[in-house]
Amino acid sequence: MKQDVLPGCVAWPEEVAARYRALGYWRGLTLGDLLSDSAQQWPDRIALVCGERRWCYADLDQRVDKVAAGLRSIGIRAQDRVVVQLPNVAEFFVAIFALFRIGALPVFALPAHRRAEISHFCTHTDAVAYLIADADGGFDYRQLACEVLPLAPSLRHVIVVGEAAEFVAFDSLYREVSGMEDPVGPSAADIAFLQLSGGSTGLPKLIPRTHDDYFYSVRASAEICGLTPESIYLCALPVAHNFPLSSPGSMGVFYAGGCVVLSRSPAPDAAFPLIAREGVTHTALVPPLAMIWLDAAKQNRPALASLQWLQVGGAKFSEEAARRVEPELGCQLQQVFGMAEGLVNYTRADDPIELVLTTQGCPISVDDEVRVVDDEDHDLPDGEVGHLLTRGPYTIRGYYRAEQHNERAFTPDGFYRTGDLVRRLPSGHLVVEGRAKDQINRGGEKVAAEEVENHLLAHPQVHDAALVSMPDAYLGEKSCAFIIARPGAALRMVELAGFLRLRGLAQYKIPDRFEFVDQFPKTGVGKVDKRTLRERIACALAESAE
Repeated sequence: MKQDVLPGCVAWPEEVAARYRALGYWRGLTLGDLLSDSAQQWPDRIALVCGERRWCYADLDQRVDKVAAGLRSIGIRAQDRVVVQLPNVAEFFVAIFALFRIGALPVFALPAHRRAEISHFCTHTDAVAYLIADADGGFDYRQLACEVLPLAPSLRHVIVVGEAAEFVAFDSLYREVSGMEDPVGPSAADIAFLQLSGGSTGLPKLIPRTHDDYFYSVRASAEICGLTPESIYLCALPVAHNFPLSSPGSMGVFYAGGCVVLSRSPAPDAAFPLIAREGVTHTALVPPLAMIWLDAAKQNRPALASLQWLQVGGAKFSEEAARRVEPELGCQLQQVFGMAEGLVNYTRADDPIELVLTTQGCPISVDDEVRVVDDEDHDLPDGEVGHLLTRGPYTIRGYYRAEQHNERAFTPDGFYRTGDLVRRLPSGHLVVEGRAKDQINRGGEKVAAEEVENHLLAHPQVHDAALVSMPDAYLGEKSCAFIIARPGAALRMVELAGFLRLRGLAQYKIPDRFEFVDQFPKTGVGKVDKRTLRERIACALAESAE
């Protein structure tokens, strides 16, 4: 089975793909098959809970078929790209499985994205449709669509869950399946969707995942995490994030025949009642949210009685916080370290407790090739900190339409340069030590310094800008923008923050602090010395705390 490569994507070498098929990693199944197979096995089991809506597998599967027919009826075809920006609602799964079945490609956006990001996703992928909610969290996505449409000439449809106004109502896509639809669906070797990278340089890169490789990652994750038809998973993080989508996430629960419960908010006052009402057994959080839950559990521990497993990932979880999980939440901790580009690591149920508390796990597959190297790509012995490189049966070989970036991000023999600094233990477990890339991990939300700097430089009174991370006890990292103003300018933080909002930048990318300086420290080769800037702001924060 040869991969029909979407233009702009990099395929696995055919001999490598043949090996993964021979080993049984890739089984020739599509992500659309994942749901239909579960619907055949467990038609009457509840698959999805969203507010008061409770859909069994047969119902969800039928809804997907009907919306697939509706998407075809408005002209969406195989390999068409559709930007999907939905909050945690049931329609997200109806939409993406419908797109999988017709071979169209969801492009996953997050609710926090605004004009700058969405217009880029639409134009970069030549998207033909944009799927949104009418409004969420006080923000009107229909107005955002109006702003994006003039910037994205390929867009033919805006599809709205809720009040559609002048756009296409999602509910109007439910069409009876006539039997006249094209029975030929996508191949398992085809690209299934485009996912967002953390975006260390500029706007996020797009990650092409095939049905074969992603299905394997989901299936293996579900098995490692012990999911069964009795598993009930609370999806509290944004549903399109790779972590709650596939590690093992909602997709893993659907594979296992369990139930996904959607929460519109991860806050304890929203999530805890759902855990109690639905008997939730599994959930996943980023470290800052885990800290909030730990504090809230002191007043509401009985609500968590059914919870068996808490996964924590997206950023490193401190050992001190990890030791609090079992005594304070009453459940077991599983640390998760992975990336949308591929490699996922888990601590295991039978790991010694110290490995669970102090490491970020080991890879899914024995065929996940992991290298820890120095700055010259020389392999380092276990225990030494170095750059993490990886390749394997579910790690991509290149970003979408990013030929020049791919030359830097991948080695000539196909290893992905993750940008993470890690040390490997003799057991194979990895301990994450930091990031080599110029990126800020703001509580699991990745902020690309270059992107924010470029927006700041568009301000007529800004001469130069440098964005760096600064320590924060709650989020792990926040962002600080060092600004050199033009002569005679009188800039203020509130003005610059407002300027960035007007340019359509997501709120989490707005710098948390601005420092106005006359010049930047430089390295020996004349580059901005960001290490010195990070040290400077860290010292200032420490002094102010004394």
